[in-house]
Amino acid sequence: MNILRTVIFWLLFIMPPAFKPMILRIACGAQIGRGVSIGWFSTVMGHHISIGDYSAIRPLTVIHCGGDLRIGRYSIISSFTLVYGAAGMWIGDHCYIGPQSLINTEEEVRMGDWSALGARCTVYTHGSFLPYTEGYWVRFAPVVIGQRVWCAAGVFLHPGTTIGDNSFVNSRSVVSGEIPGDSIVEGHPARVVNTMSRMQRTITPRRLEAIAAQMLRHFLTIGVHHGDLQLLTEEPHPLVQVGQHTYRIVLVPASGDIPYSDPDQPTLWIICRHHWRPAQSTLWLDLKTNQRSADRNAVLDALCTFLQRYYGVQLEYEER
Repeated sequence: MNILRTVIFWLLFIMPPAFKPMILRIACGAQIGRGVSIGWFSTVMGHHISIGDYSAIRPLTVIHCGGDLRIGRYSIISSFTLVYGAAGMWIGDHCYIGPQSLINTEEEVRMGDWSALGARCTVYTHGSFLPYTEGYWVRFAPVVIGQRVWCAAGVFLHPGTTIGDNSFVNSRSVVSGEIPGDSIVEGHPARVVNTMSRMQRTITPRRLEAIAAQMLRHFLTIGVHHGDLQLLTEEPHPLVQVGQHTYRIVLVPASGDIPYSDPDQPTLWIICRHHWRPAQSTLWLDLKTNQRSADRNAVLDALCTFLQRYYGVQLEYEER
């Protein structure tokens, strides 16, 4: 890092979050999308920097790439994460890197869309300690993680690891070499134990409705338990209070009649039906398209955060 980039790197670290995207744009020529957040005592540096819409770098995270840094839309890099090295990192859309993860980028690291590293995962692209001049080995190789890959907590990826699309790596696995797509792997060293296509259920319209009802019940239980909301009535549709405001939550089935809701009562609609939107409400989330209304609202934001955290459902904002 030259002197100017060193100054910017440390300035970003101490600046309030609201100013960090602007500093990256002005001082580094970074491409920063809408709604990007960079938390307290976090800093970002790369040769060229691009961060997509609504992505977040949580507090107390340090990213210093000598090469290009690209973070896609709606991606999250959690707190206490360290990314460092001479090369770059490419993160796709809707990705997640869990807290306390360590990513070494002496060679390039690439992660496809909808992929995740759980808490305390480690990715290395370089390995050495004992002297190469005395006959010991050194390894440099990139790491490639495909699309829709989930590495659970504590996974270690060696230099040269490639994981194919639609795969799951179980906790504490140690992975090297090439993992084919559609794999479930675990162990030390990791080996294929099953396929994702055998484990993944087919989602019918009726099953989606049942899943939506299950997730809603769980959300209400968690919200009441933590005191974030009050459940005033459950039938026929839950009525909840958040602060001084009350909201009706209505599940729209895949077919049949649309449930009635009082137009004078603020309503949050959970949609399981193709091509349907409420006529008189700006609060909705659509489980068919993985979209949500753009308006910010306490109960809608809480539900969307809950669905992502507990059930892996990630929702994009409706484009206006």
